Amino acid sequence: MQNPAPIALFVYNRPEHTRRTLNHLKNNLLADESRLYIFSDAAKTDADTAKVGEVRELIKDVEGFKSVKVVERKENLGLANSIIAGVTQLVNEYEKVIVFEDDLLSSPYTLTYFNEALDKYAHTDKIMHIGAYMYPLTGNFLPQTFFYRAATSWGWATWARAWKHFEPDVDKLIAQFDQKKILQFSIEGNMNFWKQVQEFKAGKNNSWAIRWYASIFLRGGLTLNPSKSLIHNIGNDGSGIHSNKEDIYQVPIYKEAITDFPDVIAESPQAHLVIKHFLKNRKGTLLQRLVRFVKQRMGK
Repeated sequence: MQNPAPIALFVYNRPEHTRRTLNHLKNNLLADESRLYIFSDAAKTDADTAKVGEVRELIKDVEGFKSVKVVERKENLGLANSIIAGVTQLVNEYEKVIVFEDDLLSSPYTLTYFNEALDKYAHTDKIMHIGAYMYPLTGNFLPQTFFYRAATSWGWATWARAWKHFEPDVDKLIAQFDQKKILQFSIEGNMNFWKQVQEFKAGKNNSWAIRWYASIFLRGGLTLNPSKSLIHNIGNDGSGIHSNKEDIYQVPIYKEAITDFPDVIAESPQAHLVIKHFLKNRKGTLLQRLVRFVKQRMGK
């Protein structure tokens, strides 16, 4: 393995989530060989100042990595701009990066998976993104890893050669889509990816992730994914700026080493079908949807 990729960890105002994320990261096999960069965004409102301060106290004394550098933003960039700036900085310096947010619990083998994949596909231009999260797929007989069109954002990695194609201008992205591409992009209408693009255009979300997926998709790029998740997101508890309280995407963390990587550079038809089935049925029956809606309203 070459030098492990630097880790970018983006934090804001959730000290307990950040602590748990760091504890899991520190327990990764390659943690002590990895450089950790923690990007701490400044408070957006006075109400966030105390919690941002708590997080900044917590990240002052992080140990267990080859090195730790904390970047405290003087102004609030927001998550999207913070991630875009941090990822750009690190790929420019190291040619590759592993990206975490403050609510992601990882397997002890997550960093190993990322670094082995970053090495294996370093010069394969069609592979643009490595994801570590996977949906709770039932009847999952997929290989350990596979290629797929969509990019997951809960723990991921990329290279400078791929990130240079990131297009932040949503109008330029939209102009390249026709009805056929919209259908393929949205997994035959089973996921609201196109709606997310439209909502970004309308100012209803500020997602870097949907623009990154669109950038990959429009270049005919692929993403590498594990069939069993190496990440569990603890942010769907209503605490996040951009998250609801829900359990549709809860998964057990796969705690075994990934040893199987595909050699054929093409989307897995089996994975596409299994994921499409999950997405189509993920919200359950009408009654289950109603119960979830009521719980979310009560949570707010």
